[in-house]
Amino acid sequence: MSMAFVDTNFSGSPLLALAIPTLGEFAQAAQIMGSLTLLFALVTLVGFGFRWGIRFRLVGITGFMAVLTGGLFALGLTPVTRTVLPNASRYTTVYDGGATQAVIAVAGDLSQAQLTATLQQAANNLFSYGRLATGDAVLTVRARTLLHPAPGVTEPVYLGQVRRSLRQRQDPAMVVELNTPALDRVNRVLAGS
Repeated sequence: MSMAFVDTNFSGSPLLALAIPTLGEFAQAAQIMGSLTLLFALVTLVGFGFRWGIRFRLVGITGFMAVLTGGLFALGLTPVTRTVLPNASRYTTVYDGGATQAVIAVAGDLSQAQLTATLQQAANNLFSYGRLATGDAVLTVRARTLLHPAPGVTEPVYLGQVRRSLRQRQDPAMVVELNTPALDRVNRVLAGS
């Protein structure tokens, strides 16, 4: 049984490592849960035949088990792992309306190569066939950081964006646009502080 470990902490300290089952393991769990659901359905029918006092509780248990089976089946169809690209930095999704726009927060001290890899990784991770897309069906992920140019002043600075298709999982035509003047400005401010 193989497990993928994902560190979900933005600060970099390993506070929480989640073991994510593979698609095959979810499918196997769905088969086992489906068998148990059928067994409980049979017990429920026997309970109704013999007029047991717990027969209506058995209906509830069987229904709940059917819902769990459906959830495990769905998880066995869709990958729950994240894309990890070399040279990509950690990011946090700060806005995602479930349609064609998303915004991620990144650290300010990124190089152009790190920002490009981070944007590509975020675009791959935020891809979903279930997004509400109209027209050209393009997902735009923007990266921003926060600057503090003066005490008590916080300024969001957009560093770049990536545009990718919502029609295919592996998009070879992904377009990354970097805002190099803003990136240079952030590096100057951070170097001066």
